[in-house]
Amino acid sequence: MRNSFLILPALLQVILSFAPRASAQAPNTETLRWAADAKSGAPYMFVDPSHPDQMVGFEKDIMEALAKKMGRTLVFVQNEWESLVPGLTRGDYDIAANGLEITEERKQQVQFSIPYYATFEQLVVRANDSSIQSIQDLNHHQTGTLKASLAQTILEKQTQTHVVFYEEESTGYEDVENGRIDAFFVDYPIALFYAKKNKNLKFVGPPVGKMFYGIAVAPQHPELLSQVNAGVMALIQGGELEKILAKWDLLHPFVVTELGLASHGLTATNNSNELEKVTAAKDKSTTLTTGARMARYWSLLPILLKGALTSLEISILSMVLAIAFGLALAIMRLYGNASVSFLSQSIIELLRGTPLLIQLYLIFFGLPYLGIHLSPFVAAILGLGINYGAYEAENYRAGIEAVPHSQTEAALALALSPFHRFYHVTLPQASRIILPPMTNDFISLIKDSSLVSVITMVELTTVYSQLASTYFDHLGLGILVALIYFLMGYPFVRIARKLEATLKKKQ
Repeated sequence: MRNSFLILPALLQVILSFAPRASAQAPNTETLRWAADAKSGAPYMFVDPSHPDQMVGFEKDIMEALAKKMGRTLVFVQNEWESLVPGLTRGDYDIAANGLEITEERKQQVQFSIPYYATFEQLVVRANDSSIQSIQDLNHHQTGTLKASLAQTILEKQTQTHVVFYEEESTGYEDVENGRIDAFFVDYPIALFYAKKNKNLKFVGPPVGKMFYGIAVAPQHPELLSQVNAGVMALIQGGELEKILAKWDLLHPFVVTELGLASHGLTATNNSNELEKVTAAKDKSTTLTTGARMARYWSLLPILLKGALTSLEISILSMVLAIAFGLALAIMRLYGNASVSFLSQSIIELLRGTPLLIQLYLIFFGLPYLGIHLSPFVAAILGLGINYGAYEAENYRAGIEAVPHSQTEAALALALSPFHRFYHVTLPQASRIILPPMTNDFISLIKDSSLVSVITMVELTTVYSQLASTYFDHLGLGILVALIYFLMGYPFVRIARKLEATLKKKQ
């Protein structure tokens, strides 16, 4: 059995061999890797309602113009908004820009370019609510905002309201409209696109606060920051930034004054009014006939299936790792000496007793501090694999211990070696007990693969969030995505049942 203890280090060596070694190197001068969260919604970065396989947004336009000024090719990297700064510091991309407010706290971690936009916080309430006229009236009310935003800080410091956090702006305004919360308080561009045209909502109170959006650059690349600053300044002086903001109806007098724009009198009517497109997408979603809605779902199916393929690929590879890792842990616990058995049990309890999400964060964002830089794909497989491996280890232990001792005694009587006793006698009988819970774990793993979106992986749930925030259709798309998850897992359930039936016939 001692040879079995070599499974664990050999397995880890194979996994780490796939890790890229260049993630902490200097930026490529031919490309500009820009990170943002496409789920952040309009007008920043979101799915084009007319072409769902493409992304649009005023920040996308600005980043494309900036890359052109810098003589580089723009490469978009999807990342959760809360993880934009950690991902930048670990070297996953060159710049991050997604409504990132320039704050003293963030400046402790990254460098910021000169501002490319200036704005304020806007309070939105129901149209028939006269009790709230400013943020001073929010005390003892429920107010929604975005997590880790400046709006959250203002609410917590200046009011006694009960803050409700949201990851998607559209759902926040829907909750105000439906009476679940009393107000929503976020950046003006968000309110403009999601609430201004809604007759059931209204803007109240004066502009609150002052914030500047900047492009974040890792502190170890001051030369890149200089190039970014030169590019942004060129966009301002050449009038290109003003034109982009006018295109998106964001050329508010506030931003003209704060950024010192030339102000050529541009308005959204001089360009394609993107605000109207987003509003039309929302209105259309509420008036679609059943046939038209089904046609939309059919057109979105290839995009969802692409995300589903990523989820399935991660799940299968993670389960393979979980099976091998779990078997190694089970063997160590059952057949190792006291120290090895204690080590195995400690690993199992540690992995089962801590959240999977925290483990993913530690693997992806923590290991670089030790000099280990894993790609998102490898980190996702490693995180899911070792977490579920702990649960598999307990399944295997239970299955192995359930094999009657008489079977082992018979194998000893035949003079079988420890390895052959385990491989030919114990493991086949234990498999009949192990298979059902292992199948259940795999189904759970498929669903838990949605958590890897926090480490820049774009899988099925991420795609769903992007599409739902664009089309304002969480229910219909949610049912479709749930069906896809069911169809991904069900074939494996059938396969497992056939294997169980086959094993029973061999008894």
